Amino acid sequence: MDIRKVKKLIELLEESGVAEIEIKEGEESVRISRGPVMAYQPMAMPMQAPMAAPAVVAAPAAVAVAPEPAGNLIKSPMVGTFYLAPSPDSAPFVKVGSTVKVGDTLCIIEAMKIMNPIEAEVSGVVSAILADNGHPVEYEQPLFVIS
Repeated sequence: MDIRKVKKLIELLEESGVAEIEIKEGEESVRISRGPVMAYQPMAMPMQAPMAAPAVVAAPAAVAVAPEPAGNLIKSPMVGTFYLAPSPDSAPFVKVGSTVKVGDTLCIIEAMKIMNPIEAEVSGVVSAILADNGHPVEYEQPLFVIS
């Protein structure tokens, strides 16, 4: 590109309110900017030293394991969002201490915009609610304990 054209472009840039201009002619291009240019420049990755072999650490003799809740676990049959009530304004289907029969609705799991009621598989008293309202749940995640 001719240097006279570049000088003319600089003059035009100074006279106008434009902050940056880029001109391409064939394979040549020029970019002229008034302010600081935020250009992406790839950084070289630092060389890492080879990792040492992991040290062998003796495992403690006893590992603490969370106790299995007493009662029947009701697990999620699908991945989705857990809801304790049919709508935000409604009362929850069950609370800790509620008595339920087989077939009673415990909660709703929303999956792919479909509201799926989850029913009690056993009769008894809800002794724990293990999922948080409005939060995602995984397949086979424990939701309730019914004693």
